[in-house]
Amino acid sequence: MIQVSETAKKKVRTLMEEEGFDASKDYVRVGVKSGGCSGLSYELNFDNKMDETDKVFEDNDVRIIVDKKSFLYLVGTILEYSGGLNGKGFVFNNPNAQRTCGCGESFSL
Repeated sequence: MIQVSETAKKKVRTLMEEEGFDASKDYVRVGVKSGGCSGLSYELNFDNKMDETDKVFEDNDVRIIVDKKSFLYLVGTILEYSGGLNGKGFVFNNPNAQRTCGCGESFSL
């Protein structure tokens, strides 16, 4: 399961609306891909379609889909949002990551 903080929820819903998605029926697609300075990096997109192998979660009124492969890396992750002048944007607090890069956008196991 992936959890969504209150600040991340507000930002997700705002961005979805700005990009023409409906937060009540569309999804936030969270994934992992090879790359980044630590080996794996996070992906975050909006989607209105779900694949057969996707896992579906809902937390804090945010509908999340994760592909089967990425799910193994993301179990227990909390999606947060850090705004303001020194904010980093969306932040993944992933208990499975043994090492993360300085920017927090990539990790390794």
